[in-house]
Amino acid sequence: MTTQEEFEAAAQRAQQLPAKPSNTVLLQLYALYKQATEGDSTGPRPGGFDFKAIAKYDAWHQLTGLSKDAARQQYVELVNELAG
Repeated sequence: MTTQEEFEAAAQRAQQLPAKPSNTVLLQLYALYKQATEGDSTGPRPGGFDFKAIAKYDAWHQLTGLSKDAARQQYVELVNELAG
């Protein structure tokens, strides 16, 4: 199980990755972070032409039901993989 300290350290490392990840990976990082810190997505899906907000919401919403602990673990593993 990942501790809160490990999660916070990974969040700091994610800001300093040697290469910018693809948009797909960035969305995955965002969704796992939101799920780990806030739990399941809430509120309505953004509408209109705010495609960035829609993509972020959809990525987070796909993780509905994933526990905060599991999201924290997956987030740390992904950051570690990206950091090398």
